[in-house]
Amino acid sequence: MSDDNTLQETTVDYRRLEADLPRMRTAYAAGQPFPHLVLDDVLVPDVFERAAEEFPPMRDQRWNGYLHVNETKYSNTDPETWGPTLTAVARELCSPRFVTLLGELTGIDGLIPDWTMDGGGLHQTLRGGHLNIHADFSTHHTHENWARRVNILLYLNREWREEWGGKLELWDKDMTSCQERVTPAGNRMLVFTTSDDSFHGHPDGLTCPEDVARRSMALYYFTEEDHVVRRSTNYRARPEDGWRKLAIGADRVALDLYDRAKRRLGVSDEKVQVLMSRLHRVRRKGR
Repeated sequence: MSDDNTLQETTVDYRRLEADLPRMRTAYAAGQPFPHLVLDDVLVPDVFERAAEEFPPMRDQRWNGYLHVNETKYSNTDPETWGPTLTAVARELCSPRFVTLLGELTGIDGLIPDWTMDGGGLHQTLRGGHLNIHADFSTHHTHENWARRVNILLYLNREWREEWGGKLELWDKDMTSCQERVTPAGNRMLVFTTSDDSFHGHPDGLTCPEDVARRSMALYYFTEEDHVVRRSTNYRARPEDGWRKLAIGADRVALDLYDRAKRRLGVSDEKVQVLMSRLHRVRRKGR
């Protein structure tokens, strides 16, 4: 085995994943309400433990807040500020071997990993935080001919109790019912196809302790296309959301304007999120 393969085997459990690929491929294609698969123990156990230990605390100034009606979470999209294990994991998930595995699993050829972490990176959500049901933006903000095709979410929680909430809900395309709920258990990876109706989120506020956060690494994969259709993140209300449907819709329109500004004017996430946070506080005071 080459040195590269030895390094890979000590990060991701390729031997098990590649041996199980035929079953995984069938299960992925049959996933409802859209193609997806939940994989447990993706990282070698000691790598997961080190990655979880390195996860930056909230006091780290690198966290960028997404604090508005449709989500209250924080992200860090700069691997240069991460610890060595987290960086190594991200690099492995962008490596040719993993991308090949992902292509064979999903049936999508020509997948391109995104080291710029456009919308991805490390994510954490604190007590009370949420992420409303949505379908993700459809194209890369810098490479405008890159169509977003696959999401992976690697959960980095050492412990996550059922009573804390935070299960990722997968909803049908008509937003009539939740078809599956995925607990963000440590070393669990959710892989799913990105489409205009792959609706997902965890819309109810977390009830975890104040010193606990829902933590994950998100990476997105693209294909290069001659013609792509730009869609910003499409937040949707659940049937039980009642009066909140108006606020969710208004916030979605504001985020679409932000998405257009980010693409055309190069407006940074940091500047826009400061504005969105202020609007969020104003709305809360006005209730």
